[in-house]
Amino acid sequence: MKSRSVSLLMTALLPAMSLSWQNARAVSPDTPYPKGQPTAKEIIEQVYFVNHFYALKNFAITKKGRKITVLVSRAKGKRPTTNTLERYLNNDYKDDPVIKAKDLAIFRSGKLRGTGILITDYDDENKSQSYVIWLPALRKIRRFAQPAQDDSWGGLDFTFGDVVLRKPDDETHEYLGKEIFQECLKGMDIPKKHRNRYTRHLPKESCASKGKEVYKVKSTTKFKNWWYDYRINYVDTTTFADYRTEYFKNGKKIKFIDRDWRSLGLDDPRALAWGYWYGKNFETGHESWAVIPPEVIKYNANFKPSLWSEKTLRKIKR
Repeated sequence: MKSRSVSLLMTALLPAMSLSWQNARAVSPDTPYPKGQPTAKEIIEQVYFVNHFYALKNFAITKKGRKITVLVSRAKGKRPTTNTLERYLNNDYKDDPVIKAKDLAIFRSGKLRGTGILITDYDDENKSQSYVIWLPALRKIRRFAQPAQDDSWGGLDFTFGDVVLRKPDDETHEYLGKEIFQECLKGMDIPKKHRNRYTRHLPKESCASKGKEVYKVKSTTKFKNWWYDYRINYVDTTTFADYRTEYFKNGKKIKFIDRDWRSLGLDDPRALAWGYWYGKNFETGHESWAVIPPEVIKYNANFKPSLWSEKTLRKIKR
């Protein structure tokens, strides 16, 4: 039972923690908004800033009534499966000489129901993140090493590198110019007969990014024999929201990820929240969709620091 639980978590739970991060050189909550035309690498550094919510003291995806974040996975020709979660991110560690941030996730339904994970990120960029997991079947806490960048993210079409671990210095970046983003973002069309209580009222495809001016940046991996050769990123010229990322191998597009972003209306235009992530693998036809209802989003809230602790994990009800 123990080995089976650990295996399940390593392949499903850790990746599902989509909204954690790892420190990158020169990118921090103090990174300023760029002046003038940024370089390709500076654009990607700003993307990193936005995706790690560095413009905010804290960021949370809670549960409000029946509204909750839903992770949807669907293999080609199959019925979709779902998990739901709450998540609490704390960036407010300026006075701590060791810790940079902490991230707490609690799974509320699906195979991972009652499971929690606490991730700690450190100021020392050479130090790996720590992963502490509450296993409800065992009623115990276990610690795991930081996963590899190319590991699948919860069995979805996102890797740990896509959502957590890839640093700007892991690639070389080439500026390809500006253009107008002409398309709506993609989403998953789920037939009525395949919907459940969590997927019954999911949003339609978002067109919020259509007509926006974007930077186009080519990012080539420095890793040898990697799963992709390069990515093409479409990045908003004002907010640095990365609307779309296309992945290529041997000149062929093999995957893409679309991200729906929402402004939080703060002074810093980089203060954004995700509406959803949608990804598709063209080689397998597999689709993934992480949907965050606007009603569940909280930021710069008065959470107690003790929320991000092992004590919280032990109190999770299955």
